[in-house]
This record gives sequence, C-alpha cells and structure tokens, in this order.
Amino acid sequence: MKTYNAPVGVENNWVVIDATGVVVGRLASYVAKRLRGKHRPDFTPHVDTGDHIVVINAEKAVFTGNKLEDKVYYRHTGYPGGIKSTTAGKILSGRFPERAIEMAVKRMMPRESTLSRKQFGKLRVYAGTEHPHTAQAPEVVDFKAMNRKNSKTA
Repeated sequence: MKTYNAPVGVENNWVVIDATGVVVGRLASYVAKRLRGKHRPDFTPHVDTGDHIVVINAEKAVFTGNKLEDKVYYRHTGYPGGIKSTTAGKILSGRFPERAIEMAVKRMMPRESTLSRKQFGKLRVYAGTEHPHTAQAPEVVDFKAMNRKNSKTA
C-alpha cells in the first residue's frame, strides 16, 4: 500500500461563520479542525490543506455554565512574580472581545510549529458583522444549525 501525500499547491477555500449565540468551545474546535484541513479527504499533517476562516459577531459568542466568571486566562510578563490573570467575562465585555475565540482556537492547534503558526494566520475574527473579505466570495457555514448543542438556549 502506498502512502498518499497531498500536493503542495492545494486550493484553500474561504468560509464565514456567524458566532451569534454560539458556544465558544464548540466553535473553536470546529474552526481548528477546518484551519488544519482535517475535514478534507486529502489531509496530510505536514502540508497546509486548511481553509481561511472568517468569524463575525465574536462579541455575541457565549460560554456555558459559570465559565464567564470561573474560567481564568493566565499570562506571564517574564519578570519574577509577574503572573497576570483575567476572566472570560472580562475579555468578552472588554475592548477586544474577539480574543476569546482567538485564544480558544490557538490552544486547540498543535503547539509551536511553523506550520501551525501559518495555519493560525488564516483565521480572521471580527467583533461586529462587517468584514473586508467579501471579494474572496466566502462560503457561509451555518454552524449553529449543525447541532442543537452548538448554540446556548435560555
């Protein structure tokens, strides 16, 4: 049996996903899979076969349960005792709400490789409904309708 390798010049599609009322973790897992190209039959781990993803309405994404108050993101300044923390609620209600989705997707990608950084660069997240990628004629994916658990009710 011969091993299949995807060709280097792979056609990458453009996809738009509306994050209104969508659970962040489920959206991040779907987006990470599409960025890597694992949804394609010609997926090869060392070739960038993923799509360009545009996520709109990131400020309207939701967390389930008490994650808005309980989920804590940590970062370190590099100095002794320089650990900083913030909650998911502060990020979503802050100046850059798109960072909640970006961080969730980035942490679902493979760790620190040149290919994963290139694949993560194909993610564009916008807080509002407007995006400058209409010229690429992106296909609209109704993520909320894929599964009833994708959107938070109540």
